[in-house]
Amino acid sequence: MTKALRTYFLFIVTFIVCVSSLSSAPSMGMDGKIDINSIRGPKIKDLYMVIYRDPDSQILALETGKLDVLSDIIRPVDIKRLAARDDILLTLSEGFHIFFMGFNLREFPWNDLALRKALSHAVPRKKIVRDLFAGYCMPVSTYLPPVSPYYEPNVTHYDYDPDKARSILSEAGWRWSKEGVLIPPGKDKPLKKVYLLCPTAQAAPTTAELAARIVDSFVSLGLPVELQMLDFSMMIKRLDKHDFDLFVMAWSLSRDPDNLFAFFHSSMDTEGGYNIQGLHDQAIDEVLEKLRWAKDKESATAYAKEAQRMLSEKAPWIPIYSRYMISAIRKDWKGVIYSKKTTADNMWSLLNMEPKAGKMRPLYWCLPEDPRTLNPLAASSAYDWSVLGLIYESLIATDPYTMDDVPWLAKQWSVETKGTGENSSTILRFHLRKGVTWQDGKPFTAEDVKETILYLKKHEIPRYFDQVNHVISVEAPSSQEVIVTLDRTSYWYLHNIGGLPIFPAHLLRNVKDWKSWRPERLNNPNDPKLTQLIGTGPFIFTEYKPGEFVHLIRYDGYWKR
Repeated sequence: MTKALRTYFLFIVTFIVCVSSLSSAPSMGMDGKIDINSIRGPKIKDLYMVIYRDPDSQILALETGKLDVLSDIIRPVDIKRLAARDDILLTLSEGFHIFFMGFNLREFPWNDLALRKALSHAVPRKKIVRDLFAGYCMPVSTYLPPVSPYYEPNVTHYDYDPDKARSILSEAGWRWSKEGVLIPPGKDKPLKKVYLLCPTAQAAPTTAELAARIVDSFVSLGLPVELQMLDFSMMIKRLDKHDFDLFVMAWSLSRDPDNLFAFFHSSMDTEGGYNIQGLHDQAIDEVLEKLRWAKDKESATAYAKEAQRMLSEKAPWIPIYSRYMISAIRKDWKGVIYSKKTTADNMWSLLNMEPKAGKMRPLYWCLPEDPRTLNPLAASSAYDWSVLGLIYESLIATDPYTMDDVPWLAKQWSVETKGTGENSSTILRFHLRKGVTWQDGKPFTAEDVKETILYLKKHEIPRYFDQVNHVISVEAPSSQEVIVTLDRTSYWYLHNIGGLPIFPAHLLRNVKDWKSWRPERLNNPNDPKLTQLIGTGPFIFTEYKPGEFVHLIRYDGYWKR
């Protein structure tokens, strides 16, 4: 499942009061619209993604010119500090983002609905959000962010109410020991100590502080819980293996609401799957399946809203907030592209940016954490795809101003449906752009698209499972045409297939074990100067020094140049 970044946003991170208080925030730049079809690039020759984990060091590096681009600025003091400078441009957009706390529903006591509802009432989300942020996020109670056109506000709300929380527990048979620790119904002994997983304070200080406040709220209700801070990669491993009690996470979502299927359908409860909390609910499964197979936007909207109402009643998460996305770019660069829907730290900017004066120089882009892996088949974090997204491309891109589809590796497409009900099918026809080459010089053809889809389906790779699971066949009648046939009909199929990163067939065919593949360490058989980490994208990977930087260079053969 990719949808370009429907990824673990976990900790790029973190990231308050109501939207109305945004009026008191520093003003943000809103650029004039640029015709994206006229963009030719990239112009930048060297791109360094420099690893700065600490927010203080990030801000200082930006101010002193050691960084040119800084994403995901979240501390109000930093926003005000940067907004006061004449040499830095701040951009803001509404975020397809949600931060929440999740339960491991596979285990007791988290499979107890009364406990989950009580804990939901124990968290003072409005106060936490107000204290930690200053107008750049909003408290939420649902499972899609307010910016989504599928957002449903009329859900079960768990307002902060400790008395109600205790009442819910008492009515369900929970008791408290003399020490004030919760005792489960029908048991004599209180609960054993449990742990809430979160990233380290160094990597994500605001997330760590927020998690600590959640812990305090739970302890006051009688839950014996402690905060367990872990290195980012270790936390991901624990979550992938379902080795946890509670966790905090943020998702960076796509524009489509079918991510609800990936997050909450029981079939997605696999090792490394997106149903991390392990929700299994037949009624919710049925609605999510209807959402997945929706034939049009009207029915999709109805099912998305119904799913949100049902999820809020079952409380597999405690939604906390949705954030505004804020990024900063030094003003000695021109060609920056941004809008109300997209901050300046995007691919379009990278294609169009160049120094305002003087000769070309390297661009320094902040990466807040080391990539967990540069294997695109296993990569799941936003840090991974901050790099990989510059190398690999998909058939369809997204307009930064409207969020509409934009032809990319595919210059045009069509959607056809046949049959009805369970006997129906969908046929996607993609006509590919001519003149596109892989970074090792091989031509990009329909065989690359075919091999990518069939490989992902054959190996049932968790990240892409729900996008290719219903593929029946893939045909390449010519070098420039791909026909993908999928079981049944779904409004989302075009984005599912069109949003897949496409991999080079001449390398992918030789990958026997996708989990252990390390393309950045393998020599390219067609060009000894390259590794096997190649795509059709605008930048070529050259070097990764853990803890320091990832270096990419311009692909001079890029089709947009």
